[in-house]
Amino acid sequence: MKLDEDHRTMSVEEKEDTSISVPNNIGIHNVPLPPKKSTLQKLKLKLSEIFFPDDPLHQFKNKNVKTKLILGFQYVFPILQWLPTYGIQLFRSDLVAGLTIASLAIPQGISYAKLANLPPIIGLYSSFVPPIIYSVLGSSKHLGVGPVSIASLVMGAMLTEFVSPVDQSDLYLKLAFTSTLFAGLFQASLGFFRLGFIIDFLSKATLIGFMAGAAVIVSLQQLKGLLGITHFTSKMQIIPVMSSVFSHTNEWSWQTIVMGISFLVFLLTARQISAKKPRFFWISAAAPLTCVILSTLIVFCLRSYTDKISKIGQLPKGLNPPSVNMLYFHSSHVALAAKTGLITGILSLTEGIAVGRTFASLENYQVDGNKEMMAIGVMNIVGSCSSCYVTTGAFSRSAVNYNAGAKTAFSNIVMATAVLVTLLFLMPLFYYTPNVVLAAIIITAVIGLVDYQGALKLWKVDKLDFVACLSSFFGVLFISVPSGLSLAVAISVFKVLLHITRPNIVTMGNIAGTQLFQSLERYKNASRIPSFLILGVEAPIYFANSTYLQERILRSIREEEEWIKSNKELPLKFVILDMTAVTAIDTSGIDTIQELGKIIQKRSLQVALVNPVGSVMEKLHKSKVLELFGSNNGVYMSVGEAILDLTTSRKVEGLA
Repeated sequence: MKLDEDHRTMSVEEKEDTSISVPNNIGIHNVPLPPKKSTLQKLKLKLSEIFFPDDPLHQFKNKNVKTKLILGFQYVFPILQWLPTYGIQLFRSDLVAGLTIASLAIPQGISYAKLANLPPIIGLYSSFVPPIIYSVLGSSKHLGVGPVSIASLVMGAMLTEFVSPVDQSDLYLKLAFTSTLFAGLFQASLGFFRLGFIIDFLSKATLIGFMAGAAVIVSLQQLKGLLGITHFTSKMQIIPVMSSVFSHTNEWSWQTIVMGISFLVFLLTARQISAKKPRFFWISAAAPLTCVILSTLIVFCLRSYTDKISKIGQLPKGLNPPSVNMLYFHSSHVALAAKTGLITGILSLTEGIAVGRTFASLENYQVDGNKEMMAIGVMNIVGSCSSCYVTTGAFSRSAVNYNAGAKTAFSNIVMATAVLVTLLFLMPLFYYTPNVVLAAIIITAVIGLVDYQGALKLWKVDKLDFVACLSSFFGVLFISVPSGLSLAVAISVFKVLLHITRPNIVTMGNIAGTQLFQSLERYKNASRIPSFLILGVEAPIYFANSTYLQERILRSIREEEEWIKSNKELPLKFVILDMTAVTAIDTSGIDTIQELGKIIQKRSLQVALVNPVGSVMEKLHKSKVLELFGSNNGVYMSVGEAILDLTTSRKVEGLA
């Protein structure tokens, strides 16, 4: 083992006089076993930490039955927490915020439905029922609920791969509603059984790459609308999309291109103004609806000259029709619906909770992740029965909602009411709305998903995370949206397994003048203790890494002996394993410790363990492994105490 020469701080004469460089005025403390608990108590504690880390029932402690009942209803229906004290001032703030996000929600709803290859009216339906459900069950004050670009893209990509939204439109619509039901059931189940940690497998690195790849694909797909192409590929990969764009140049429409670029520049400019001056947030919020109104008026007034510009056409008036009878469970497609629902459910859940927590942190209140899962799940279940597709908390709407001064979830009800008025009375006005404007709205919305600064930070901080990010990005671009996501998750899981199976082990030395022991490689002022090898194990010891740890520790002993021989140091006599960071151990790990003890002792070396945590100490004691380590069971509270006691014991043995 090669170490810096600064670590060798003692002369040969000094080595003969002393064997340690730590203060010897410290006592030796016994390392006790943890308080005795039954197996049932341990299981209860473990399950509590897994499923109830936030202790959601603490508010019910020491309360009478009536208070517990009220708190119970408030826990299930968070609207009951703020509704009794709701006043005119709060209503004014929520009214302004609700009307503001409605101006964004209406054009976004229509646009995102087309992104999912669904009739535009479905996007408006999805902006009416789900926000009302969320306002009753959700715990966030600022989350703006509705369709989102990523879930819309994924649903469109996955369903279109097997069912044509044009030739099999009825079946496609049925599968969209059924996928939404599966997404809602999955989301609500995670919340009910408190299994939200499952979505943590979508790491930030994975999401950065996935979002960026999806944003590029979404933007390229909108070239159909921006260029006025009639025949366009249904595939989502970058190569087929670009091939379709340039193989249909005869369909390009200059009128559509001019209108599309003009409104795209307008939307991007509005977005840039609001980004630089947050007090002008309303400019970017109102820009999409302004574009819809202006473009509709232009096409209507110049309808005799704009026949080549594709229009939305007739949209039905009225409330959401029931869609229970459209849920499709035939064996030939139920697996497709379930798979689509699972993936869109995970993505929408991840986005919704992340957005909710972001704005909650700005206002210093807490969002309950499990209640959010229940709320988002229930609103998708109800939505699937009322002609809605997958919805969640959208970042753009939530940002506008927050900046507009929303105080409670009532702003979602205001938004839903505005959508209701639109559904009942304003639908004929969208007849002349050009599809090219919807394409421009979508492009503007998804551009913000490309987080290049986040990717650069990943490169600087963690190269493996950067690889996961790139894999997700290129997987979405060149393979498919689900495959890109699966690839990135697989790399993230591989990273976790790599850390588990190949944990870090450091060789430690003493910081001069202190009782602190740190890594020799990291701390240049740390020095070896003659005759001692101190190894820090920085991971739990499980079946997955126990063999590696044994081989790695034996290798460290061999390298230490080689270093001692080449540098003519005092011979190695003691091996200390600092187990401060070993938070858990299983039977394979116990066998490894036992086997290590036997092998090291056969080399005429003495082994000691330092500071094992309670559960590790208990298992080592019950397995009788500690008997192998001799007096004091070879367990010490600190490295300094271990060195002092082992040195003293060896001197006493020498005198005897």
